[in-house]
Amino acid sequence: MSTEDHTPAQPEASTPGNAAVPEYEIRVAGHLAPRWSAWFDGLAIATDDDGTTVLHGPVVDQAALHGLIQKLRDVGIPLISLTQVPSPTPTEPAGSPIPGELT
Repeated sequence: MSTEDHTPAQPEASTPGNAAVPEYEIRVAGHLAPRWSAWFDGLAIATDDDGTTVLHGPVVDQAALHGLIQKLRDVGIPLISLTQVPSPTPTEPAGSPIPGELT
């Protein structure tokens, strides 16, 4: 009898040390006041001239994303679109050499 573990390998969970938290843009119908930000887990809120509101920010995982969508549904706010957007890349400190550049 073997003592080896034959369970399939699971993908490594994203943690702050090994991957960035994905960012999302959620567009909804109507204008939401900035005070809604706390209720939507701190996402930034911006209203557009076309009568929509964009919620933007990091969402830690799929469960949190589904929770945000459920909140919209529960209060009757129509969802227009949901888009994952590239996370901002950290910038190099000023004066950092460019790789391959001679200093």
